[in-house]
Amino acid sequence: MPIKIVIADDHALLRQGIKNVLELEEDLVVVGEVADGEEAVKKTLQLAPDIVLLDINMPKLNGMEVTRRLCAARCAAKVIILTMHDDESYVLEVVKAGAAGYLLKDVEPGMLVKAIRTVYLGESFIYPTLAKRLFTELNKQDKKTDIGKAIEGNKEERLTYREVEVLQLICQGMSNQEIAQKLFLSEKTVKNHLTNIFRKIDVSDRTQAALYALKNKIVILT
Repeated sequence: MPIKIVIADDHALLRQGIKNVLELEEDLVVVGEVADGEEAVKKTLQLAPDIVLLDINMPKLNGMEVTRRLCAARCAAKVIILTMHDDESYVLEVVKAGAAGYLLKDVEPGMLVKAIRTVYLGESFIYPTLAKRLFTELNKQDKKTDIGKAIEGNKEERLTYREVEVLQLICQGMSNQEIAQKLFLSEKTVKNHLTNIFRKIDVSDRTQAALYALKNKIVILT
C-alpha cells in the first residue's frame, strides 16, 4: 500500500513542486492539495491520509491550530511541518501541538522523502541542522552530567541504565535500526525500551522524549 499524502500550503507553485517530487517515488501518492488551514482540517478528515505536509503560515487557520484540531479529532494522519521558519521555538510549539516532523522548505528532495517514510513508520523527524541547534539551545547552560547521577536523581519512575543509553542515541538522531546496531540489540528490544521510556516520562513520541531528556538533564549532548 502506498503512503497517502495531503499537501497543505497556500502557494500553488510550491504544492505542485512538492507533488512532482513525491510522485517520482513508487510508494508515495498525493491524494489531496489544499490552500488554507480550514480546508486542511476538512480534507484530512475526509481523505484519511497517512501524512499531512503542512505549512505554518496559512489563511484562515495556521499550521499550529490545524495540528491541534487534527489531534483533538483523534485523526490518525501524522503531521510534518514544512516551513521557512528555522526558529527553535516553532519546533517546540509544533511538537507540543502534536506534529511528528519539522522540515524547512529548502530541504533536499531526498530528505523530504526520507522524513515522510520515517514518520510513516511511527518515528519523528526534525531537520538535522535545526535539531542540533535546538538541542544545543536547551543545553547551552548545562554542565556535563554523569549517566548514573541522572538515573539516581530521576524523580519519575526510575529509568534503567539501558533506557538512558537509548535516550542518548535518540537525542543524537539515530533510528531504531541504528540504535539496535549500536547497542547490539534487536529492533524489537529497542522498541520495547522506547515503550517503557515513553510510559515512565509520560510522552508519546521520540521527539518529545528527546526534548524531555535534554531539558531535565537526563542526557547531555557534548
